[in-house]
Amino acid sequence: MGPHPAVAAIRLAVRRVLHDVLTEHQTAPDATAGHHPLGPSPDRPAPLVLVACSGGADSMALASALAFEARKLAVRAGGITVDHGLQDGSAQRAAEVAGRMAALGLDPVETVAVTVGREGGPEAAARDARYAALDEAAERHGATAVLLGHTRDDQAETVLLGLARGSGIRSLSGMAAVSGAAGRYRRPFLELDRQTVRKACVAQELAVWDDPHNSDPAYTRSRLRHEGLPALEKALGKGVVEALARTAQLSRDDADALDSWAADAEAAVRDEAGRLECAKLFGLPPAVRRRILRRAMIAEGAPAGSLFARHIEEVDRLITGWRGQGAINLPGRVEARRQGGRLVIRQG
Repeated sequence: MGPHPAVAAIRLAVRRVLHDVLTEHQTAPDATAGHHPLGPSPDRPAPLVLVACSGGADSMALASALAFEARKLAVRAGGITVDHGLQDGSAQRAAEVAGRMAALGLDPVETVAVTVGREGGPEAAARDARYAALDEAAERHGATAVLLGHTRDDQAETVLLGLARGSGIRSLSGMAAVSGAAGRYRRPFLELDRQTVRKACVAQELAVWDDPHNSDPAYTRSRLRHEGLPALEKALGKGVVEALARTAQLSRDDADALDSWAADAEAAVRDEAGRLECAKLFGLPPAVRRRILRRAMIAEGAPAGSLFARHIEEVDRLITGWRGQGAINLPGRVEARRQGGRLVIRQG
């Protein structure tokens, strides 16, 4: 008798990602020729894949699937749990999660304590601290990839949050299956719903911890999860989560194409000194022009996470609605002004 269907589903999702990691590892420029793509070479050790585990159902299911599949492939598997220090007893809880991962056979396993700042709100600050810790741990251990337990439900929530911000099609594209420097972060569960993942934990008798922040109405994502999405499903019927996840993929494809167009077009709208020419920018489609503007703002020091649609629209009006207006102040102490037919973006 085979495993529970939910367990089989999570293992298959992880297996696919591990095969991708192995193929990339063996076909990298310094891979030794003549070896099977799924086997380690004498000059190259098996890749290390880490799982980021909070102890919740999503990440515990991911940890169990990684431990199971890694034993069948030429992959070393470890785990990292991040202690945000935001709740009483968080250090003890992190130690318990680390113990559960070690019991699954993951090695190395460690807890990383972080200090959460305040910039961008509590959710964004915690996320920034967590990813910084995961990046550092991956570098320190020489990990090829870090697996994240985001599900299709998380993707739907991300799309709705992007829609509410009004930040354009990139916000609607949600989370990528592969992201980060050199494709470090992998999300095997984006096509699986949260219920399947929870069933897998029950079937395997995995102990899980439900973070009270996930049900705290003080947090935007929590309100969306427990109030917003149920209201949408009540009004529109079942299938909202699947439709939103599908929208994310379609939006990502469109956004990637427009980003590529903007990257190719940027050189043609700059003069010999590298300054943006307003007349040439005006001739571009708005979606392409605004991407060039956003890239230029980020290049001069504006934080990408703090740039919203209203900032880009204000700078765009220096091109399309020029009436002699003054400089536009942007996040990161960056300013944009029109000067002599050129758009000048720099730190003020």
